[in-house]
Amino acid sequence: MTEEQAIPAATVIVMREAEQGPPELLMVERAAAMSFAGGALVFPGGRVDPGDFALAALHAGDVDENAARIGAIRETLEEAGVAVGLAPAGDMLALRDRLYAGEAMGELLDEAGAALDLDALVPFSRWLPAGVHHKVFDTRFYLARAPKGAEPLVDGNENVRVFWASARAVLDAADRGEAHIIFPTRRNLDRLAQYASFDAAVADARAHPIRTVTPWIEERDGERRLCIPDDLGYPITSQRLEDAVRI
Repeated sequence: MTEEQAIPAATVIVMREAEQGPPELLMVERAAAMSFAGGALVFPGGRVDPGDFALAALHAGDVDENAARIGAIRETLEEAGVAVGLAPAGDMLALRDRLYAGEAMGELLDEAGAALDLDALVPFSRWLPAGVHHKVFDTRFYLARAPKGAEPLVDGNENVRVFWASARAVLDAADRGEAHIIFPTRRNLDRLAQYASFDAAVADARAHPIRTVTPWIEERDGERRLCIPDDLGYPITSQRLEDAVRI
């Protein structure tokens, strides 16, 4: 499937500094009944909808890029109750409820006296799978610093748990069989586990090109492996195909 045929999506890696140790990430456990990545731990996000494109057209710059950032901001607020990329002057939880009810984000921001801050989202990566048997999403990943005091809340719809944890803690939980993570999430967590701070993550993101990652299958040393490029900042660039969760 090409980028033109895939469903545009966006997700945010929300990071907060910990009192000790590496930064913590905002993780969402999707409801088991969800058709895509049911039961998996993911970063908050989802598809970019027509309203995001309409609002993006009102801002200078690339419409697709702006729409993805707006969609990422909206989805993070809807799914986790955390307002990244916004300069709020009102009740963001009330805004969240009304977004769920289908009201337009632009009108709600105006009413709340809030403004979009699209530059608060830093491009991190972009993934577009191929050869999978589900809806294909062209997903842009962004980094964002957590607002001070942000406490996530379960949305009661798409997810059953939201929490803060370091990248290494999530990977270790998956390795113990206590968590379920899909291949793109695992590779991004591998990369995120390298960073000692949000600023270090941003610096690394800006040091590597944002080139669409489309994993491929290759035989290496008699094993079929799922592979990604080795020049985009990922410390682990292949995994045994039988161990990779592609859904």
